[in-house]
Formats: sequence, structure tokens, C-alpha cells
Amino acid sequence: MLTELRSKHSVRDPEDKNNTSFKWGINGNTVKIENMEEANIWDPCAVKIQTYKTAIESACMLLRIDDIVSGISKENKHAKGGRHAEDSDDGFGDDRDG
Repeated sequence: MLTELRSKHSVRDPEDKNNTSFKWGINGNTVKIENMEEANIWDPCAVKIQTYKTAIESACMLLRIDDIVSGISKENKHAKGGRHAEDSDDGFGDDRDG
């Protein structure tokens, strides 16, 4: 379906004064490729901006979880080896946390 949609986006009709090739999209209700203007479906910029913000927040959350988990595993490793976590130069809680 995405291949078909990409082909509709790439077709440029020289007779088309309004450049309607970019108006094609996938209707989520009918699961068909349709002209979004004719189907009266609009995807405002606010939706896309919120999607980017959510993706960035999710990535930051995953990186923080990774820092915490890697810090705990380093702490356990150092405790078993006779060294303490405070003796280590690396870990979490540095300038990256903000």
C-alpha cells in the first residue's frame, strides 16, 4: 500500500494547476488510498508537532532508564569486586541529566 501511495505522490500531471498529487493519503477508516481533500480528512500541523514531541519525550525516557539500569549494574559489579560505586569515574547523575 505504501508503494502505491508513493507512486501517487511522485506522479506530476503538467495539466494539474493545483498540484493535487500531495493530497493522496491512507484513509484510516476504510484502509484505502484516497484523495484526502475529497474525503474531507485533514492532518493539521499541530498533530505532527505533538507526534514529534511525544517521540522525543519517549526517547529521553528510554535513555534515562538505560542510564539508571547501567548504573545499577555497574554498582553491583563494583560491589562484588570489592570496589564501591563512588570510586568509579563514570555513572549516572552527571551533567547529562540536566
